[in-house]
Amino acid sequence: MSEITTKFGENAGKLWATLSQKGCLKKNDILEVTKLSEKDFYSAVGWLARENKVSRHDDDCFKLDNTNMGHEIGTHAGRVWKILDIWEDVDLDSIKKLSDLDDTEVNSALGWLAREDKIYIGEKNRFKLK
Repeated sequence: MSEITTKFGENAGKLWATLSQKGCLKKNDILEVTKLSEKDFYSAVGWLARENKVSRHDDDCFKLDNTNMGHEIGTHAGRVWKILDIWEDVDLDSIKKLSDLDDTEVNSALGWLAREDKIYIGEKNRFKLK
């Protein structure tokens, strides 16, 4: 398992454990409990969405359930994958610019791709496909 897969998997585990114990929580409450950064939170959401384990509700509450974000995050992951396929070696800022996605969308897409074990981080924190 690559470093990114390990890190994102551990963060997804923290998110899963918190939601399992406390039920439906808003993002800020999750960040406070887990001590995850916003970036790590969204990559964990992407990971768990790929596993069909987390959902988001109208009141911006996250809970363990069949995902309702799969289409959205999966589509964003497809964009990011295509960028990495074409450019081969891309930093986070370039992924955002090339994909026209915001931080939240890119990080959840990276979490999705990490769960699929399709990406790794190379030199200078640049993302690559395996």
